Amino acid sequence: MATSCSHVLLWVRDLHQAVRDYRKLGFKVDYATAERKAQHAHIWFTEGPVVELLTTPRSARWFKWPIELMAGRGSGRRMIRWSESGEGFCDVAVVTDRHAFDRELTALRKAGVPVGRAIGWRRTKPDGQEIHFKFAYPANDRLPFIVSPYDPPQHPRESRHPNGATRLSRVRMGVRAEHREAARRIVGDDPTFVLEPGEMTGVRAIEITGLTADLDPALLHGAVVLPARPMADASHVHGSAGQ
Repeated sequence: MATSCSHVLLWVRDLHQAVRDYRKLGFKVDYATAERKAQHAHIWFTEGPVVELLTTPRSARWFKWPIELMAGRGSGRRMIRWSESGEGFCDVAVVTDRHAFDRELTALRKAGVPVGRAIGWRRTKPDGQEIHFKFAYPANDRLPFIVSPYDPPQHPRESRHPNGATRLSRVRMGVRAEHREAARRIVGDDPTFVLEPGEMTGVRAIEITGLTADLDPALLHGAVVLPARPMADASHVHGSAGQ
């Protein structure tokens, strides 16, 4: 697939507390919608993947079947898993060109990777700007999901984080043996992903370029955030899930 990493999702119990904590860590964090009722916030870089902090209402489990009717088999289970797993990285998304979005979903299905229907979505930013995008969830709720680019584009021309962070450079992801081929098809050749054999499929850690100091684990809300290593140090891992 012609995809690249879009964003890594970090589930937190209290979004506002998490935003305060990540700002203490030296990240610039923007609410995705009006702050008072927000359930999403973003750590943007000038290019490349984004970190999305999100929370879900306590009543989310009651929406499992309506969500599956809307977005397809596995989607409700995926969203319930986000909160039931506790704080930490809960998912990751890949982005494909909006003109190729439906074609990429068809290619996945033909390759034997069941994917739910494409859902159009919109979000209103705190400044009133309306953002449009599409997403689709694989039936296997542990696999990365697929999104279209935000319309209009949202990467800032300049994003300066007080802690020196300049880019989310690597996503380290554990992959169960039976999920290897499907995971590879979804992430494609994007070198951002490092696929490692694991007992559970999911994001283990992210690496960020430019960090000038260690991050206090007590403020990370279960996330493992590491300073980026030279690409050569991890290149041998990027295919290891297939061995």
